[in-house]
Amino acid sequence: MTFIGIGKRRIFFRAFVLFSIVFFVWICFVPKERKLPLEEKNEISDFDDGEAITSVRWNEEMEAALLFDAQKQMPGLGDKGEAVTLAPLEEQKAEAVMKKEGFNLILSDKIMYNRTILDARHPECLKMKYPEDLPSASVIIVFTNERWSSLIRTIHSVFNRSPKHLLKELILVDDASDHEELQEKLEYYIATRLPKKITLVRLPKRSGLIKARLEGAKQAKGAVLVFLDAHCEVGIDWLQPLLARIKESRKSVVVPIIDVIHDKTFEYQNNGGSFDFELGGFTWSGHFTWIPISQEEERRRGSPSSPTRTPTMAGGLLAIETKYFWEIGSYDPDMDIWGGENLEMSFRVWQCGGYLETIPCSRVGHIFRNFHPYTFPGNKDTHGINTARMAKVWMDDYKRLFFKHRPELEDIDIGNITGRIELRKKLKCKDFKWYLTHVYKNKFVLDENVQAYGRVMTHANRLCLDNLQNSEEDKHPLGIYSCHNELYMSQFFSLSNAGELRREFVCAEVSTAKMEVEMYKCHGGHNQKWTYTSNHALMHIDTRLCLDSEGTWSGKFVKVSPCNNSKTQKWSWEFLT
Repeated sequence: MTFIGIGKRRIFFRAFVLFSIVFFVWICFVPKERKLPLEEKNEISDFDDGEAITSVRWNEEMEAALLFDAQKQMPGLGDKGEAVTLAPLEEQKAEAVMKKEGFNLILSDKIMYNRTILDARHPECLKMKYPEDLPSASVIIVFTNERWSSLIRTIHSVFNRSPKHLLKELILVDDASDHEELQEKLEYYIATRLPKKITLVRLPKRSGLIKARLEGAKQAKGAVLVFLDAHCEVGIDWLQPLLARIKESRKSVVVPIIDVIHDKTFEYQNNGGSFDFELGGFTWSGHFTWIPISQEEERRRGSPSSPTRTPTMAGGLLAIETKYFWEIGSYDPDMDIWGGENLEMSFRVWQCGGYLETIPCSRVGHIFRNFHPYTFPGNKDTHGINTARMAKVWMDDYKRLFFKHRPELEDIDIGNITGRIELRKKLKCKDFKWYLTHVYKNKFVLDENVQAYGRVMTHANRLCLDNLQNSEEDKHPLGIYSCHNELYMSQFFSLSNAGELRREFVCAEVSTAKMEVEMYKCHGGHNQKWTYTSNHALMHIDTRLCLDSEGTWSGKFVKVSPCNNSKTQKWSWEFLT
């Protein structure tokens, strides 16, 4: 039998005491795994079956921050998408914040992440039955310094209103945000409040929407890619109609109806309860615009719930089969930051054998901001440069009209476009004239199928018709200005074969009460019909009055008066066809 000596016993005793102290410190001060209560771990009803992370490292600081957020929120506020008005003092503060953020952040922070919204779908959509074996979706949301409440509400709406067997994953791509709340706090929220189906991808430097979406697409495992902006609320049963159409037609790139979430009141606006909606168009200056559904397309689609062909898309919200996304050329990887990618993809899909469709039974609310609350690296006009790149690849000779609007971009460095031109050849894509003939049939081309176009100069002096920098979105008087030495867009007018004295979207009409000429949205009515007579007069057919520059000068407005063959009523067109 062996005994431990007194010296050894002292060593063991000291070791025991030291171990006890270390164990006590570990018990008291080292954070441990802690189960979160159900209401804390996950607020999402459809994912409460163990898919959420239930065991995470407890963080008192993060919990306090999330509690602070929760205490701002008012249950029921803004439910069913109802408008909310703040108290006068808060309203003043909110107005100041809106100038920085582009929307009412004060109110957004008060509205629950899981608020309800109204069901804005057409009654026919409520009867729709979708197969269970629809393709799975990877939802990709790119953000840079998005405000916390708008981002989290977007995420919750996707989980709340997407069938879990169809939602493969939600991929958040952080484009180098530097807001503190989007760092550790966001990671903690994802780990403790959201299902495991969410992945956060951090980009090491600011890359822009286009490259960030490409990174998200590379990570995606779903059969369909669904791109959303970071300030949305998806509608009831929004996902199934998109996936069903792609299952029927894999070359269809589909978009939901985009409803407006009011930037100030957070009202979910569904066009006043009307089921009418608009499609995507474009301007010759290279911007997206909304256009009405043509009568021909109304007849073709047959039903108000049927897929509706659209010439272009806004670009923020879309779904596309993953394999087809890569086959058709994904996004142009050499486009920088933001801008032009929506028109580039729209033209490419149509010209290369695909379809672009609005799906009426899918609706998504979107906060439309009047400005970008974040900066663009290098302060470059990325929209202009990207659009010039698009024009040179896809618009063929029609790029002349884009560069007539943006002459400063014609010779700017747009990078190497050889790869995109080769893609167009590889895919055997059609030309832009085919697109205008078969897809965007009613797009007005300023110098084709017209009687005359270009500058319109009065014989009385060197003054030309001019839009005087007025927006074509608004009604405005027809102006006159000193003729430029070359044709600029402000003085580009057309006399259409239909007899319209017009620009791209607005036509001249007469106010007989004031004898004024106003530019108003073209509608084809009799009040917008003119004729160019053999003695060089522009006569309004309905009133038999002639366009007159008498008594006006540069920067003022023309009028109509009884025809008298005077020089002030004689006009010369730059080009007669």
